[in-house]
Amino acid sequence: MDSPGGRKIHNGFIPSMGGIAFVLSTFVAVLAWLDSQLIMEIRFLLAAFGLMFFVGLRDDMVNMSAFQKLAGQFIAAYLVVVMSDIRLTGLYGFFGVYDIPIWVSYVISIFTILVLTNSFNLIDGLDGLAGSISLVTFLFLGWWFIEADLTSYSVFSFILVGSILSFLVYNWHPAKIFMGDTGSLSLGFALAVLTILFIDKNGTMANYEGWKFNAPIASGVALLIIPIYDTSRIFIKRMLKGKSPMAPDKSHVHHFLLRMGLRHDQVTLTLVFIKLGFISLIFLGSNFNDHVMLPLVISLAVVLGLRLDSLTLKRVKKIYKKAPPILSKRSKRKIYQKPTIQGEVLDKVNISDN
Repeated sequence: MDSPGGRKIHNGFIPSMGGIAFVLSTFVAVLAWLDSQLIMEIRFLLAAFGLMFFVGLRDDMVNMSAFQKLAGQFIAAYLVVVMSDIRLTGLYGFFGVYDIPIWVSYVISIFTILVLTNSFNLIDGLDGLAGSISLVTFLFLGWWFIEADLTSYSVFSFILVGSILSFLVYNWHPAKIFMGDTGSLSLGFALAVLTILFIDKNGTMANYEGWKFNAPIASGVALLIIPIYDTSRIFIKRMLKGKSPMAPDKSHVHHFLLRMGLRHDQVTLTLVFIKLGFISLIFLGSNFNDHVMLPLVISLAVVLGLRLDSLTLKRVKKIYKKAPPILSKRSKRKIYQKPTIQGEVLDKVNISDN
């Protein structure tokens, strides 16, 4: 059970291991929809996905240290990068670099998976947010893997879409259940791995092999723009204030939108539409390379983020000006109630005297 209080923004005790339901249903659906040949193609991904599930499950039951969680995540990332060869094989022409040494590819790919997995875990702080954000990405990836003739990965993506939809029925505001680390680490890991596969295939495929985005790195960043921007933003802010980048607080993007007076579902839909906007952007710029699209995607994210900070600050100041301080409310209430009580007593005395 997830208890309220502290940094939590929900009321009451809510079950927090909903990830068990949609992860187990994912494995059941994989066995139902994929034949043995397709399962063999993604066997290391399935094994790593299951390992990440148990890491999150263990962390939900007994808080694990950061080192223990990273060790489990590293093993899962190693399985897909080294054993399944899902990795960033180069920079795909960015800065004129195409191929990189294989050991550099392993290091960059594993590091990227770890960062993206934990970045996604950080946005799981609002009813329906993590599920909705991942839902959009898996829908896109499921479609694109069909285009690239990667059937097993496409079916796996669409299976996750179905699992998340069934979970969102109970996780939409007001949530009746949370996914916990059991769900957020599993989904974040799957998103990171499939996005890396999307980037690498885009960077190495020919135009006739499917819908090709000529800016593979920018396209991958756009798919995960919400967790990437949110994590980068809070880490930079904390370090500028002299705090540890890992110190928890309420400075995430969804916290800022809540301070503007939006409800949980409104915040979730706002961020989903922003994500859809970035996906539309990579479609419009599919013929441009990373030298054009990557600065454009990053610049747009920064501008929107700064605009959000400015609007939130103005909104909070406006709300603060309209609402009188709590102490003044209390003092006014006391001043108002005291003569009322005295008046009632005097009235009773006058009636008894008469």
